[in-house]
Formats: sequence, C-alpha cells, structure tokens
Amino acid sequence: MIKILDYGMGNCGSIKNMLRYLSTEAEVVNQPESLNDAKAIILPGVGSYDHGVKHLEPFKAVLEQKVLHEETPFLGICLGMQLLFGQSEEGELAGLGWIKGEVRRFDFSSLTYQKRLVIPHMGWNEIKQVNQSRLLSPVDKNSLDRFYFTHSFHADQVPEKNQLAICHYGYNFTCAVRRKNIYGVQFHPEKSHKFGKNFFQDFFAVIK
Repeated sequence: MIKILDYGMGNCGSIKNMLRYLSTEAEVVNQPESLNDAKAIILPGVGSYDHGVKHLEPFKAVLEQKVLHEETPFLGICLGMQLLFGQSEEGELAGLGWIKGEVRRFDFSSLTYQKRLVIPHMGWNEIKQVNQSRLLSPVDKNSLDRFYFTHSFHADQVPEKNQLAICHYGYNFTCAVRRKNIYGVQFHPEKSHKFGKNFFQDFFAVIK
C-alpha cells in the first residue's frame, strides 16, 4: 500500500483524497514502524525547512532503510521535495541529502525589467521537461502541462542528470527531480486537477 507520511507538516488529507478519487488505496501514517510494509512513500509538506527537518527526525532511520536500501519508490511534494537536499537558505539544519543541490529563496534583484514579481510564487504555472521520465507524461503533446505552485524557496544547483523539469518565474528553476527511485516535485499535483490526476497515474505506473 502507498503510505503518506504525516510528520506534522500538513497536506496529507488532500493527497489521500486525490488517490481515493483515482481508486488507489493509500494510508496516512504517523509512526515509523507503519512504513515497514510500504509499497511506496509520499512525503508532503508545507511550512519552514527547519521545522520539517525536526519533525522528520524520528522517521529518518526507517526512511533510509526503505528508500536507500530497499529502493522503495519515494515522492516528495513541495517542502517534501526541498527536504531531499542537504541544506536550505531558509534554515540551519541539514536535510536528507539524498539529491545534490540546495534550496534558496527567490531573488529577483538581478532582473533588468520592471515587472514586479511577488513572493511567494503562487498559482498556476507551466513546467517543461528537461529529462525524460515516466512520471511526467504530458496530458497534451501540443502544449506544456500546468501545475499549482505555492512557495518562496526553490531547488538550485541540481545536477543536470537529476533534473526532470523546470519552471519559469522571473528565471528558470528546477521544479522536479529524480535520483533512481527517489522523486520530488515543487508543485502540488493534488491541487492541479487533470494535470495532477495524470501525474499520480504516472506515479502508479512507476510503482508497478
């Protein structure tokens, strides 16, 4: 069964509702031992980086066993993706460090045009694949997929081989990553209607 990890950083219910709509069983769990039989693990999250690191600490040992050693499919969403990296400008604590790179705040100070861009980046935006993946099959081959974003920090310095997709908000930033069985997306597929449904169906295919 797919396990959605509730580590006190919210957003589990909407993901479970989306999976239920797609006729897929999932369980929200809040104890490390509940992950032992997971077929796949989803790590959601909203809030600050350091709080996420602290709340995730009790689960780190079992996550490392399941994800790094048993290679259980893993998906980090929003803050859950940011925690895949080793550090963030938002905090001082070390993240999981499973994918190379860092997390930094949007900085538009070097932009030459006058249009004002607000932080957080909030709302719908298009994504563009930079590496092929079963996880991001397009809904329409003639147009880019669109997802819902809400974030002030983003992935940076991600190795090209680990980048799945980019998004443009003032400048291009990495919005989807992969390393072997580990996936992360900055956007919220559970809030992205037909694009999110297609995304999760792709994730089910990866699990199988």
